[in-house]
Amino acid sequence: MTGKKANLVSDELARAGTDPALIDSLKKDRITTDKELPPMEFLMTLFDVPSCPRGELVAYTGKAKSGKTFVMSMLMAAAAAPKVLAFSRNTIEPLKVVWIDTEQSDQSTQDILRNRLVPMVCSPTPAPAPTEGGGFLEGLYDIFNIRIESWQERMPLVMAAIDLCRPDLVILDGIRDLVDDINDGRLAHEVTEKLLKVAQSTRCCIVCVIHQNKAAEDKTLRGTIGSELTNKAFEVYECEKMMPSRTFVVTQKHTRKYDIEQPLYFTVDERGLPRQVGEAASTACEQPLQDLTTLFARAFSGQARLSGEELRNRVMATLGMSSFKTYGNLLARAIEEDVICQWKENRRIYYSLAGPA
Repeated sequence: MTGKKANLVSDELARAGTDPALIDSLKKDRITTDKELPPMEFLMTLFDVPSCPRGELVAYTGKAKSGKTFVMSMLMAAAAAPKVLAFSRNTIEPLKVVWIDTEQSDQSTQDILRNRLVPMVCSPTPAPAPTEGGGFLEGLYDIFNIRIESWQERMPLVMAAIDLCRPDLVILDGIRDLVDDINDGRLAHEVTEKLLKVAQSTRCCIVCVIHQNKAAEDKTLRGTIGSELTNKAFEVYECEKMMPSRTFVVTQKHTRKYDIEQPLYFTVDERGLPRQVGEAASTACEQPLQDLTTLFARAFSGQARLSGEELRNRVMATLGMSSFKTYGNLLARAIEEDVICQWKENRRIYYSLAGPA
């Protein structure tokens, strides 16, 4: 029996190794230096750095009410407008966008369309009145709200929308609603694989919105679906709301190609539209600053190291500072004068107090 079993295994391996279909598939997947591949095409830029590549998934994450959907409206507006804050499209022609909302009511989605997206695209021209059937930039925006549909129906509807509209950019707000259980590993893998495959086959970029875990200190993407998205996404961005200033911050956390080290800070004006901040001088910093060594020693408060975000929040809170540009200058001084050390670890910037010379 032992000999027969060994022969059976050998026969199976031989058949598998000579299967023409397998060989053809393997040849198709081979990468060589002279293989002709389409160049990477980035649809957007943030601070003039390429972002949102065709054929890839991009993740935007943050705690609840951290401005994720607001940032999505800015990204969508930049697909048609020349520029929205630090976002710009990286193409001559406007981009075709599909926005699929799984979280808000129909009324909330329409309110964002009418009172935020349209004014951002058409500013300073007065926003056009809504028309029967929705005539806003016809052919560029297709917007669907599928919150009322069951979770089993949402994924087929997403695929149908992409197939029907053939967009350049897809905003999926949010990906968590495509699964019944955020910790179902099989479903999480299946959903991310399907989204990546359709992004590659249709040459679009799918931007997936997902919450972070609820614990204040835990900024990982929620559930197994979040882990799968982190693994598959080309870029991951974090949205945060800073209190009490009510300032929103967008920061790139991971990328496979282009680092965007500059955070985007914005507030919401009286019209409900975003306004980039960070240029105005802080009234607190018009007064002479205290000794840098003392200031940063207080900020670390016995901590061996702090992330850039943690250090920024502590220093600005200590000084009552509201200008991010002024903080950036202060940080540069502290590094130049060897008050603190800076280094990069796992694509993140960290700081520590400098030791004695």
